[in-house]
Amino acid sequence: MELEVIRITLAASMLGIACVSDIKKREISDVIWIVFGAIATILIPFSQDMTNDLIKIGIALIIAPIAIIIWRFGLFGGADAFALIVLAGLAPSVTLSDDTITPFTTLTNAVILSTVPMIVNLSRNAILLAKGQDIFQGFNETKSKRMLAMLIGYRAKNPRFGFSIEQHQGNNKKLSLALQHAEYAEFCNTEDTWITPGIPYMIFIAAGFAIQLFYGDILFRFWT
Repeated sequence: MELEVIRITLAASMLGIACVSDIKKREISDVIWIVFGAIATILIPFSQDMTNDLIKIGIALIIAPIAIIIWRFGLFGGADAFALIVLAGLAPSVTLSDDTITPFTTLTNAVILSTVPMIVNLSRNAILLAKGQDIFQGFNETKSKRMLAMLIGYRAKNPRFGFSIEQHQGNNKKLSLALQHAEYAEFCNTEDTWITPGIPYMIFIAAGFAIQLFYGDILFRFWT
């Protein structure tokens, strides 16, 4: 039990440091993953049942290829993939709840939490429309495309840490809703333009782990 507390404390510390760095600098040093990955390895011999711990870590590391594939598709950054992999070795499937935990619980919790900004975007845009503001001034787009834009972004007067979804074709404005690669997309600095917010995904991973720890698996709870 004491070793599990140490694992949880170290995992929370790792994610906390990563979140602070990501929020402040929008980058995370690989040193974090090297240090905590090494600590995860060092902890193994201190287990009372090393064989069982190695099996748990092996099962938890099923997340590794999934995280790498998601990273390569650009859905989140390399740091997010490394965080999930090191987390699997440092605190494999830990929880203080009675809920069923899988190697994917932190990730699925994070994915569900990442929909919250969409709700915020939609609410923000709906309020502006209700006030009579023409947030799509200059655009000639379909209703479906406008609805999607209202979900994934908003019109920012002074964008910061956001990615542009607005394009100019002559005198016309267009919404570009194609997936932006998390590793290579550049932040927008154009005033009064439509953006999708560049919220650090590490925040969702940390929150997903916290929910796994105290509540369990959101998806499993929903279906059972």
